[in-house]
Amino acid sequence: MEEEKTEEPVKKTLLKGLTPKELKDFFVAAGEKKFRGEQLFEWIYGHMAQSFDEMTTLPTYLRKKLNNYCELNSLKLVSTQTSHRSGTRKYLFSTYDNQLIESVIIPEPKRITLCISTQVGCPLDCQFCATGLMGYKRNLSPAEIIDQFLMASKEFGKSKISNIVYMGMGEPLLNYTNTLKSLQIFAEEKTRDISLKRITVSTAGIAPKIIELADSGLKVKLAFSLHSMFEETRSKIMPINKKYSLAENLEAIKYYAKQTDNRITFEYVMLKDFNDRSDDLNALIKLCKSIPCKINVIPFNSIAHMNPTGFARELESSQKFVVDEFVKTLRDNNITVTIRYTQGDDIAAACGQLANKTISESLSKEKTR
Repeated sequence: MEEEKTEEPVKKTLLKGLTPKELKDFFVAAGEKKFRGEQLFEWIYGHMAQSFDEMTTLPTYLRKKLNNYCELNSLKLVSTQTSHRSGTRKYLFSTYDNQLIESVIIPEPKRITLCISTQVGCPLDCQFCATGLMGYKRNLSPAEIIDQFLMASKEFGKSKISNIVYMGMGEPLLNYTNTLKSLQIFAEEKTRDISLKRITVSTAGIAPKIIELADSGLKVKLAFSLHSMFEETRSKIMPINKKYSLAENLEAIKYYAKQTDNRITFEYVMLKDFNDRSDDLNALIKLCKSIPCKINVIPFNSIAHMNPTGFARELESSQKFVVDEFVKTLRDNNITVTIRYTQGDDIAAACGQLANKTISESLSKEKTR
């Protein structure tokens, strides 16, 4: 007696994350008119459609065909948490392979900023960052990067997201190809309400990729995680500095500023008795006089929820009067400074805190297999 054969499910083609040209080519290859690619792109990124059935300008037969053979969404929304103190909202998303990532919406009087992730975990092991203590699983695809914006926009609803910062989980420039493709999609006119002028890519310092991004023509804003002007000190909290030195990165940053005609943002987490001394301040002032820039001063946010060990466990935020004096001296030297006061720390959504315990436990199990 012959065994009954079971048909394997058809693997569906994911259409989100494709450029207009790629969508046009897809429809032509499927025997459809090229302009269907433009229509689909506008539905996905202009109208933020979550299903093919919403795409009413496509004929019924085509929507049915797309439902049978194609996939639209790359993420599933698992949960949201909202800070009662600041209104900051944190999103937990699940990927197709059951990885978990986080994104954060930060509402402010003049802007609503979405902080998005580019990797599951992070390989850089920065000692002040909860994500760095998690370890690394994989890069996110262009669809997974963009879906954070599309799905958070849909869920948040009441106001439009005006700014995007690539400052969530992971190092964007270690996922350069997918980060670049997501930026190219955001750059399209039919992508709703987002201009590249309102997008910032943050990096811990991957010098060759900073130069590549400068030459890409996209001219997004660049934020550089500085945190110390001294090589040895920076290497202690940011191991990547041993591979790409601060000196090498600063040369790349000067090139970026020149190529894009953009001011650089220097991120500076204030750590007690570590990078808040007069020598640190004087070196920072000297740097700011050599590069068009502004500084985001960030009081260190606790990563105790990750149970850190070693040096990471010893880190403390500089005292408020030290931060205030540090900032005052910078401003007295005509340097533009913003203090990024803690927002969302009550839901572990503040700067440097993104690392859901469930995510961390999942990655730890992968390491021990």
